[in-house]
Amino acid sequence: MIVRIDQMSEEPLYLQIRSQIIAAIARGELVPGTALPSVRSLASDLGINLHTVNKAYAVLRDEGYVLMRGRSGAYIADPCEDDRADRAQIELAKMEDELFELALAHRARGGSWGEFLECAQRQAARAYGAGERADAHAAPASARAKGEGDGRAASCERVIEGGAW
Repeated sequence: MIVRIDQMSEEPLYLQIRSQIIAAIARGELVPGTALPSVRSLASDLGINLHTVNKAYAVLRDEGYVLMRGRSGAYIADPCEDDRADRAQIELAKMEDELFELALAHRARGGSWGEFLECAQRQAARAYGAGERADAHAAPASARAKGEGDGRAASCERVIEGGAW
């Protein structure tokens, strides 16, 4: 797995990290019990503030994707554990509400029911690997690293080989 951040993106860095970890879980690159790198280590590798990584991990924990084991660090949670299953139901309800909001926004912009379903189906196929397209976050760093003005690179990444941090 590769974690990339885009300093020029409008999306906050902690959400970029969160999204990529969730995507890796969905693709099976990170399985339950897999240890995540320490907050300090990942922050150092990406060249960002450790509080940013800590916030990403806290959000992942609150959403039930990650377990925090004190000084042992953060681990990918098992969604089948009883307390995780309850939390998963709550998260599913939140996702359904968010999907409803997207449908309303699409309709308010004049989009049809069919167009929305087609778009949703394309994105579901993308998420589940049907038609295997490159993930937006997997774009080469050189394509994203177009830092301007201050000389800093626009993106940073951490390569994780073999699924191990």
